[in-house]
Amino acid sequence: MKRLSLAALLLAFLPAAPLFAQEHMHAEDEAHEHMQSHDAAVKSLAPLYEMVKGYLIAAAEQMPAEKYAFQATDEVFSFGEIVGHQANAMYFFCGTVTGTSTQGPANYQAMTEKASIVEGLKTSFANCDKAYGINDAQAMEEVEFFGQTGTKLWVLGFNLAHSWEHYGNLVTYMRLNGMVPPSSQGGM
Repeated sequence: MKRLSLAALLLAFLPAAPLFAQEHMHAEDEAHEHMQSHDAAVKSLAPLYEMVKGYLIAAAEQMPAEKYAFQATDEVFSFGEIVGHQANAMYFFCGTVTGTSTQGPANYQAMTEKASIVEGLKTSFANCDKAYGINDAQAMEEVEFFGQTGTKLWVLGFNLAHSWEHYGNLVTYMRLNGMVPPSSQGGM
């Protein structure tokens, strides 16, 4: 009797099995399509990248040219050297991601003229915009970086950490010169 009841139950639900499988596969396809079209991993970095980009450029533009040689102590970079270092580093980080040159057209850290340093920072961000435009599949590709192997997404994250670190340096330099840094000027 138990076998007959079990067999009857299985026969009753058997026609529904293909429908269930089809719905399950459709849901998986939709989820995969959503992830492919939205590139969630790289896009999750975009707001942080755009924010630090805006702050770094604004800080570089707002600091008077005569203060570009300012150093908090003799042992550390000047304001201009930090901005130039940031420009150079972004060519390295983002060139690693895009497979293009890891060196900019000039050594911005060695420059002393504000206009040239600011222009170098802006062009380095334009170069990095391409790196932050990759899709998630590309972001999972492995690259060599500082003698280690990691994903391109890791390099983009490293670039963000480095950028925020040096924006923090610039904030201190601006405060030491009686200025309000961009991130404290409101609108955040």
